[in-house]
Amino acid sequence: MSSCAVDTLSRKDTAIADKVSNLLAQMTLEEKIGQMTQIDFAVIGGDPNADFPMDTAKLNDAVINHHVGSILNTPFDKGRSVETWRKIIQTVQDTAAKTRLKIPVIYGIDAIHGATFTKNATLFPQAINMAATFNPELSGKEGEITAREIKVSGLAWNFHPVMDIGRQPLWARLWETYGEDVHLASVMGSAYIKGHQGTDFSAPDKAATCLKHFVGYSFPLNGKDRTPAWISERMLREYFLPTFEAGVKAGSPTVMVNSGEVDGIPGHANHHYLTTILREEMGFKGVTVSDWEDIQRLYTRDKLAASPKEAVKIAVMAGIDMSMVPNDFSFSELLLELVNSNEVPLARIDEAVARILTVKYQTGLFNPNTTFLPINQFATAAAQQINQQAAHESIVLAKNANSVLPLKKSASILVTGPTANLLSILNGGWTMTWNGDNESLYPHDKATVLKALQQKSTGKITYVEGSSFDTEKDINKVIAEAKNHDYVLLCLGEKTYIETLGNIESLALEPAQMKLANAVLATGKPVILLMLGGRPRIITPIADQAAGVLLGFLPSMEGGVAIANILYGDYNPNGKLPISYPRNTNGITPYDYKPSEVFKPNTYSPLYPFAHGLSYTTFATSGLTLEKHAITRSETLNVTVQVKNTGAVKGKEVVLLYLNDLAASVTRPNKQLKAFKKVELNPNQTETITFTLTPADLSFIGVDLKRIIEAGDFNVMIGNESATLTVTQ
Repeated sequence: MSSCAVDTLSRKDTAIADKVSNLLAQMTLEEKIGQMTQIDFAVIGGDPNADFPMDTAKLNDAVINHHVGSILNTPFDKGRSVETWRKIIQTVQDTAAKTRLKIPVIYGIDAIHGATFTKNATLFPQAINMAATFNPELSGKEGEITAREIKVSGLAWNFHPVMDIGRQPLWARLWETYGEDVHLASVMGSAYIKGHQGTDFSAPDKAATCLKHFVGYSFPLNGKDRTPAWISERMLREYFLPTFEAGVKAGSPTVMVNSGEVDGIPGHANHHYLTTILREEMGFKGVTVSDWEDIQRLYTRDKLAASPKEAVKIAVMAGIDMSMVPNDFSFSELLLELVNSNEVPLARIDEAVARILTVKYQTGLFNPNTTFLPINQFATAAAQQINQQAAHESIVLAKNANSVLPLKKSASILVTGPTANLLSILNGGWTMTWNGDNESLYPHDKATVLKALQQKSTGKITYVEGSSFDTEKDINKVIAEAKNHDYVLLCLGEKTYIETLGNIESLALEPAQMKLANAVLATGKPVILLMLGGRPRIITPIADQAAGVLLGFLPSMEGGVAIANILYGDYNPNGKLPISYPRNTNGITPYDYKPSEVFKPNTYSPLYPFAHGLSYTTFATSGLTLEKHAITRSETLNVTVQVKNTGAVKGKEVVLLYLNDLAASVTRPNKQLKAFKKVELNPNQTETITFTLTPADLSFIGVDLKRIIEAGDFNVMIGNESATLTVTQ
């Protein structure tokens, strides 16, 4: 950023600070506490089936009488048209304009893979798929398009991205993360934020983001959502904090708090995390918002508080600025009592409200001349093209025995399995509805996997479901039909789920799906396995016998077409796994394992390792060169390597640079990703890639829990090559 741009931002920040100070001085205590209150749309809702589902009398009560500062959620868990959203937002802000101080309401929405609750929006692959692209530029474009499309509806605050890292594959929200690696998640999340917000998120086509869920939420010990995590301070600082720090540095102005607990302290009561680390260490200056009803849960679930009032006191004093109450005004009422009894100081209220008002100014909500972004900026052809690219780049070809793929379009294919003919399965949760499973709400012009194959094929495509997710259906018919076809496309995976609704006991596939798979494999026909869903369900016995394996995860609206294009060779696959795909239900070892985690050399043996992904061409890296082989702890280092397309088809390859600290005062992982770049090469084309390692790349959390760099030797690894780097005193 230029010095001129920095000066402009500084002047703008100063102007906002002056406005906030002036406004705060005019506010009553009740008005201040109202700003800290966020309610669900249901509190102001009217007829769920009406074109305009709001009750204006309830809205007046919430905004005028209770001074509510924020509303969230799509009305009655149902996606709405752009026109309906505009009327809702305009009515909310018109009501806010009738209040004494005319403070606008900030409306929050979970637009986690596009404008998820606006009909006909551009819906991108879910985060786990975006991570599989290893393409930060695409993540930035997703952010741009999402911000633009929610702004067309009048929405200005997006509860995304999820910066928790996905190192517990049982967790029901794994697919909302950017995978298991710290660097990958930091890069992809930061790119999304920058695309979504730009340099000024008050711009007509930009909007505020929210980092979720600070911190440790994604690593529950038993794998179930909202259950305890046990994370040491060192592990927290090494693996879980860096992604959030990256999000703060990228400029996200809000943070949503962990719904669970870490080491016995619920996220909403953790002063050390919310104040000492987030504020004092990371320098975060924005708003912390609670997750759904989680302040109340300090009393009802966690038994940390002896009463609902004490729960409010604990959370506010720990560092929560805004309460997603969400179904009533109890937070406001209790907090007012706490301030009046001097149990919560007025200074803490002023601090929280100043942060909230600042974000509202930064978001442009106070600008009375703001109009809705033109509707021709919604779901554009250009956005659709970028979405199609993202879907294609997110699909991982995991196995291709004897080059069975790509198939000829004249091939006769039997399609079977529960994920073959549902759009919801391609999208997952937070799509049209919270759980994403209402198939009737999905656009009819989008193609399921089956429909996409039928559209592209010149051969015979037959569909026999075979089984639902957990119930056998017509397996005998599948067996009988298989003999009439050249190939079987076996479409397995998970039904759509979200949060606690996705809790499972095991990563094993349901018996009904396994029975279908075994029956299909027993026919002797070449089987292509397609997996769709948010987690790596165990497929080892099937994958071992299948001719090909595609891992689709949740590629969204364009996923059916992308999968068909890859199967037929109209697109050369280039997705890479952002997680280690386990071989067995208990074989959960990330790629950056510690030496003691493997008992013999090379026993890190997932079914498919982190960054695995095949192509219809081949690539080779060579000529790994370090600018110099010894540096001081404050120096940067350039590393170069050549990558060549050694096959016969144009394709994209991800080049990854790993580091291994050979000896340190704290045990170090066998390797850690520190840089990556995706390149597209024609056959026989070679490109030279330069990476720059920084001192931060050489650092780790030392014995005293401080980030340090120690002198010693490092292995620098790219492809099959490595070189030794010495860091001197």
